[in-house]
Amino acid sequence: MIDQSTMKGERMNLEKVSQLLYQLKIVNQEMTAKFEKSTGFSITRYQLMMILKCKGRCSQTQLQNELKIDSAAVTRHLKLLEEKNLVKRQRNKDNNREVFVEITDEAKADLERCAREHDNSVHESEQTLNIGLSDSEEEELLELLTKLVK
Repeated sequence: MIDQSTMKGERMNLEKVSQLLYQLKIVNQEMTAKFEKSTGFSITRYQLMMILKCKGRCSQTQLQNELKIDSAAVTRHLKLLEEKNLVKRQRNKDNNREVFVEITDEAKADLERCAREHDNSVHESEQTLNIGLSDSEEEELLELLTKLVK
């Protein structure tokens, strides 16, 4: 949801807000499809594995908070990843309600392969995930979208 109190300058009218949200929706659909085709992972599962790769072992609750999704969704994603031997789940011995998750070596190798293939496609001008922006525009877009989420 866009918090209009955080926007600089003039307030956007409802029509402009609607146009912005619709364009974000279209871009999201197109880029998500490209990403999934390129990597073989849903964006959420990829992000989940990257969190585990960077932070190490986490609780399912930590993953839920990081990804901003509900516990049922985290469980579904983890179940699929576990079936593919990409994550391991283990109950906390001191608190049976808590589940810890860690990434497997196989998943780390898959993430490295994805990064390598992406880097190679950029160098070979295939750019399967190119969004048509310069590096500075991509950085600015990421900053603006991150600002809207907070």
